[in-house]
Amino acid sequence: MDDILKILEENALASPELIAQRLGRSADEVRRSIKQMEEDKIILAYKAIVDDEKANRSLVRAVIEVKITPEREGGFNRVAERIAKFDEVKSCYLMSGAYDLLVEVEGPDLKHAAAFVSQKLSTIQGVLSTATHFMLKPYKEQGTLYAQESFEERLKVSP
Repeated sequence: MDDILKILEENALASPELIAQRLGRSADEVRRSIKQMEEDKIILAYKAIVDDEKANRSLVRAVIEVKITPEREGGFNRVAERIAKFDEVKSCYLMSGAYDLLVEVEGPDLKHAAAFVSQKLSTIQGVLSTATHFMLKPYKEQGTLYAQESFEERLKVSP
């Protein structure tokens, strides 16, 4: 099962036949395993990593550090689950360290991202503080490098 997951994490479009060939199994066995993992919610989704600049999409992305007060008998879970349900939220993680949650948000422009923080996130009971960091340029996402511009590290010396 872990071998199948590793291949799908590298390439979600890998066919059962290709996976079977790489693992020395039958395609039917791989199909059954994948179906079972989907039913058991081990595999939650299949996603594409898109270069927004090349796709001519203008999106604002930010990560927000959130400090919250844990609830009695619920800990951080209730507040985190409430935050995670917002459409703007792409990811939400419980963290160790100086803040409790790391929230990744996406919006069409800076105004929408700022409105999310000021009108939705910061008004939730239990949210003590937020620190927003805007992502300026991606270099690598989920193990995939973006196309890099070639440049010389040193200036050429001319006579």
